[in-house]
Amino acid sequence: MEWYIYPAIVAVGLVTGFINTLAGSGSLLTLPFLMFLGLPANVANGTNRVGVLMQSIVGAFSFRKQKVFNFSEGTVLLLPATAGALLGAIIAVDLNEELMETIIGGLLIFMFFVILVKPEKWIREHADKINSKPTFWNIVISFLIGIYGGFIQAGVGFFLLAWLVLGVGADLVKANALKVFIVMGFTLVALVVFFVNRQVDLKIGLILAAGNMGGAWIAAKSAVKRGAVFVRWILLITVFLAGLKLFGLFDFLFG
Repeated sequence: MEWYIYPAIVAVGLVTGFINTLAGSGSLLTLPFLMFLGLPANVANGTNRVGVLMQSIVGAFSFRKQKVFNFSEGTVLLLPATAGALLGAIIAVDLNEELMETIIGGLLIFMFFVILVKPEKWIREHADKINSKPTFWNIVISFLIGIYGGFIQAGVGFFLLAWLVLGVGADLVKANALKVFIVMGFTLVALVVFFVNRQVDLKIGLILAAGNMGGAWIAAKSAVKRGAVFVRWILLITVFLAGLKLFGLFDFLFG
């Protein structure tokens, strides 16, 4: 690769790490970029997890240092998600993504309007106390989200945020922190599956991760400093654009 490709990878990682930590779907930027570099789609999907894992580590520990959440709170939600991610990653090794992208695009557009018409659910600055004992539905939903996260990653942050706020009872800042911690755990498992199946370009993944970590650190600081209102608007913008892209409307409107 030419020398200028390397800073471009870092720059893409920086933007992606910021978006992923505050909302989600940053992988909609990295996946096509990695394929543009010449990586096959399945290798791009696996390589992307290196940056996601590293950004999640930085984001989770930054949120924890700022006392936004405790690791014990996240662990009870992490375990079923990790089991689901293992299954999702195994499926992703060979499965076609085209139909899945169309379905997820429609769901993201729907989620945009949910966020828009019920802002009080997202703007709450004080969370209800999260139950330390997992409910049946918490386990089921965590497992299902884990399957999707292990399969393709892109957009999983949106589903985690919706569940953590509307279902678990966390305010958006705390939900972001828990989301990052959960993604950190199940991405590690998924990455192992892709690595074993030789679908990871480690060199490019580590360069991407350098940018991801910087973006995650900036985002974690911004989320705590500016609060849930700031995060909500970042979420609205990225949900809308990601939905247009996955639903096939982005190219129709702007192509």
